[in-house]
Amino acid sequence: MKTHVVFDQSRFVRTAIETLLHEGGIGLFLTCLMILLFLGSMRATLAVFFSIPLSVCATFFVLQLGGSSVNSMVLGGLALALSRLIDNSVVVLENIYRHLELGEPPKVAAETGGKEVALPVLASTLTTTVVFFPVTLLAGVSRFLFSAMALAVVVSLFASYFVAMTVVPLYCARYLRVQHSPHTSGGGARFSRTFNSGFERMLQGYDAIVQRVLRIPRAVLVFFFLAFGVSLLLYNKLGFSYFPQTDAGQFVITFKAPSGTRLAVTEREVTNLEALIKDTVWPEDLGIIVDNIGVDNGFSAVYTSNAAMHTGFIQVGLNPNHRISSFDYIRRLKKRIADDMPQITPFFSSGSLVEAVVSMGAPAPIDVQVVGASFESDNKVAQEIASKLRQSSDIADVFIPQDLDYPSLRVDIDRLRAAKLGLTEREALTNVITSLTSNQMIAPNLWIDPRNGNNYFLTVQYPEMQIRSIQDLRAIPLHADAVAQPTRLDMIANIQRIKAPTEVDHYQIRRKLDIYARPATENLGAAADYVRSVVAHADVPANVDVAVRGSVEAMSASFKSFAIGLTLSIVLLYLILVAQFRSFVDPFVILLALPPGISGVLLILVLTGTTLNVMSLMGIVMLAGIAMSNSILIVEFAHHVKLEGRSVTEAIIESCRVRLRPILMTSLATIIGLLPMAMKLGEGSESYAPLARALIGGLLASVLFTVFIVPAGFSLAYHSRRVD
Repeated sequence: MKTHVVFDQSRFVRTAIETLLHEGGIGLFLTCLMILLFLGSMRATLAVFFSIPLSVCATFFVLQLGGSSVNSMVLGGLALALSRLIDNSVVVLENIYRHLELGEPPKVAAETGGKEVALPVLASTLTTTVVFFPVTLLAGVSRFLFSAMALAVVVSLFASYFVAMTVVPLYCARYLRVQHSPHTSGGGARFSRTFNSGFERMLQGYDAIVQRVLRIPRAVLVFFFLAFGVSLLLYNKLGFSYFPQTDAGQFVITFKAPSGTRLAVTEREVTNLEALIKDTVWPEDLGIIVDNIGVDNGFSAVYTSNAAMHTGFIQVGLNPNHRISSFDYIRRLKKRIADDMPQITPFFSSGSLVEAVVSMGAPAPIDVQVVGASFESDNKVAQEIASKLRQSSDIADVFIPQDLDYPSLRVDIDRLRAAKLGLTEREALTNVITSLTSNQMIAPNLWIDPRNGNNYFLTVQYPEMQIRSIQDLRAIPLHADAVAQPTRLDMIANIQRIKAPTEVDHYQIRRKLDIYARPATENLGAAADYVRSVVAHADVPANVDVAVRGSVEAMSASFKSFAIGLTLSIVLLYLILVAQFRSFVDPFVILLALPPGISGVLLILVLTGTTLNVMSLMGIVMLAGIAMSNSILIVEFAHHVKLEGRSVTEAIIESCRVRLRPILMTSLATIIGLLPMAMKLGEGSESYAPLARALIGGLLASVLFTVFIVPAGFSLAYHSRRVD
């Protein structure tokens, strides 16, 4: 005996995890390289690197205590948090390094530098973690997916805060030194001096711009808010989807031949369809093709989506290293089938495990359900809607799984005549079913093999070729306990040819017809809007109800919960900052970093053609916490300088100058660390690319504008308190 695995969804999971680890490793290397570039010290880079393994180990320990598994969402959260994990350590290290450059001894610099940034580091950690509150408000499968990611990120961030406030100062006090000699030889030292010289010139230019901003803070803020309002117009250019499309390396073709097609004819059609697939998919990309046609009358009918002999589905598996994505092959095959086999009605799906989970097992992302008391009126409405849906370029496939015109036979039993002969309707039906399809379903008998314990059905039926016409069916003998001599079926029944439905589906007891619709692109929102428009203008009788269901419902619910949760998170952020800074004004100044981040998200999503989905929304949620960290550094240090007796103008200028380096280091570390994920370098990384792109675009815009907007806001807020 030889066995072979036909389809293995675990390969996609393993590949996605390997891709995350690979991209996280690349991002970590680039992040450490960036820190080395800014500080020019391998020991300082090593100090920051300590925060990552310690934080990750602590996260796995907590997840183990909670009974959580290591899955792609947990690893995705850690991969996204890798660059963020070092932010706390970078801020502490940079401040200690600054004190060392001022000539303080290592122990004093470590103690003073750590205490100086304890409050902003704690505030930035709290703001980054509290923004995950919207996850608790998510509906459906999104809540379970993102709860694991949020838990991993939150635990790792608190672990990184503990490492930054304990391990990093201890390491710096013992091992960190600053070379004060300008004549140190070596290529690395020369490069470091050149970089520091260029960075100093940039600081001087930045100082000049900040001074100009502080002369007209009100005009700067007005211009900023106008620009932010204009950027919101980009929202209308965005596409919307529930979850990013992921290439699972396979796809499924559900198809129908004309209703009533015999099984042998359907088999020939499938043979032609197979040849079409082999001619379209490159031989080096094609892995395996599995067909399933028709339906059995036994228990196996429960496990198939087929409804009759003219229906079936084909699973096409691609090789792991396929060069063309499954979505491209779907588009090519759809065109080939329409041109070469117009008698076949296909419906394509990716067969992805992620899509199945997100759709809660639904066969299509958009399911228009027509519910009524009459199949004829329901089918008329369904066909009208389906024909209009096929006219849209936003919808790729339209498929009605139920057929109402399948050739069938109806057996009308004359109850009075059957009773005179000693038969009941049930007994007559049992005789017919047993003759045609055996007694397995109505009177199952099992025999247990004493040698191996296996169960076997013992069934009785006529030979398949014995009943070949209606005359043969009419001649079926009927037996019963009260019947001494068997009688024929045509003695008590009238057999008529009719057209019947292939399947009868229900939704909350009521019978329904389905119209499956697959969007032509990832933009599920545009397809859903068109479907709702068609349904709204359809001629629907009063006794017929039409509803749009599928993952569209879950998408709408998730978007609403994200909007509510993000609003509540901003309120929580404000309250936390009020408690941290003991001021109602400073939190408003700090929150000025969020609007430019949102503008950056909208811009990068439009430029890269990325849809707004739950992953990019999660990126906005994470951005809300990360963007606050930069403005916290500026505001907190400005107050620190002001307590030394300096004026508000001098305090904000000094704060911007001192905090620019850690802001650039932490922000660039996050951006560079997310670049591999945003570029979709590996298989399965499509899921996290929108999140990474949203973070990159939002953080770039936030950093670019925060270093000018926050000084203007701080100056305007404390204008009446200035003492120049």
